[in-house]
Amino acid sequence: MNFSDLGVSPDMVDALTSAGIDSPFPIQEQTIPVALTGQDIIGQARTGTGKTLGFSLPLIQKLGDNPGPGVKALVVVPTRELCIQVAEDIELATSNRTTAVVAIYGGKAYEGQIAQLEAGAQIVVGTPGRLLDLMQQRNLSLAEVQVVVLDEADKMLDLGFLPDVERLFQKIPATRQTMLFSATMPGPVVTLARRFMSKPLHIRAQDPDETITQANIKHIVYRAHALDKDEVIGRILQADGRGKTIIFTRTKRAAQRITEELSDRGFGAVSVHGDMSQDARERAMTQFKAGKRDVLIATDVAARGVDVDDVTHVINHTVPDDDKTYLHRVGRTGRAGKTGIAVTFVDWDDLHKWALINRALEMGIDEPQETYSSSEHLFADLSIPAGTKGRLKATPIPQREKKAGQPPRRDTPRSDSGENKPAPQKKRRPRKRVTRHTEQGPRS
Repeated sequence: MNFSDLGVSPDMVDALTSAGIDSPFPIQEQTIPVALTGQDIIGQARTGTGKTLGFSLPLIQKLGDNPGPGVKALVVVPTRELCIQVAEDIELATSNRTTAVVAIYGGKAYEGQIAQLEAGAQIVVGTPGRLLDLMQQRNLSLAEVQVVVLDEADKMLDLGFLPDVERLFQKIPATRQTMLFSATMPGPVVTLARRFMSKPLHIRAQDPDETITQANIKHIVYRAHALDKDEVIGRILQADGRGKTIIFTRTKRAAQRITEELSDRGFGAVSVHGDMSQDARERAMTQFKAGKRDVLIATDVAARGVDVDDVTHVINHTVPDDDKTYLHRVGRTGRAGKTGIAVTFVDWDDLHKWALINRALEMGIDEPQETYSSSEHLFADLSIPAGTKGRLKATPIPQREKKAGQPPRRDTPRSDSGENKPAPQKKRRPRKRVTRHTEQGPRS
């Protein structure tokens, strides 16, 4: 089956073919024909299964070749990185049309985004906070919106964005098509769907009995010592067949520390976390996607926009907080039908947390294997060449800075002939006699 069989217009098929996208994923095969009829949809599928094209192609086709000025479609996403990624995918599909797309998110200047809206952008992809800001400033009107998409709805719930989403819906015409996509369907998301959607059709992209252990991802779980993790990671990064790798951390500080440590060891590492400016985060993502740096260290929120097909390894530096977070993390590998490897480090204090994840996902790894950088099974499990160390280059020895024009320091002076000669001895000055006056008279 191809996109033409699903009813996608020839110009968008040509755009996808030019980008090397020839055949649709299961979620696209199920959602595109239904969405083209105007039906409201709840799409549920694991991350990396092609949800973006599943809603963007019908959305673009519904707007037509010349939708006219004004916002006609709104796509709401939880994070900045995901906003950029979705906007890029929609721009790809509209490359043969006059439809304009704008990404609205925080961390960037308002002026450029406002200018794109004033130029007549018809499709807006944005995060809830920045969308509400522009609406309050009267720079964004949703009065002509015909299609609304909520992407990663479960993450919006986790980040506390659902009240903002409800405020956005209050500004959108009641007559519209609404599509909601999410990897999981917690209660508040279901309630939101019932409130703002009209008889939605629930579509699942995988078999209901499918578990995470049946996916095309190899799951490896180690009980590792905190002081040995950097060395273990350094050796994993030299495994046979290792491509782009994402390392997840719990905190922003840990992400920065690991990035500096791996860079010191000689690996091409960049990080993405909340303490970085938006420009710095975008530069890091660009380097990672282009392959200039092949190791990305990220926190959970920042990694929501990582949509890279050739990620071979995902490493959880610390065990995730719950099974949903685990699924989102490991879903960054094994994308587009490829295989991947997910390695999780479990600290001794987090064994109970891992037990809950293991039980929820039915993984069958009740007791993580105690592992050190010298463990034989580490090399065997991950195809690491024997004798590999966790460092590509030696740590440089800091050199003492020299001032301009200053000769090198010598502990032993040299004669004119270049031979060493003993340093001259300083003459001791005679001690000066001091006379002190007391009640009995002078005392020496």
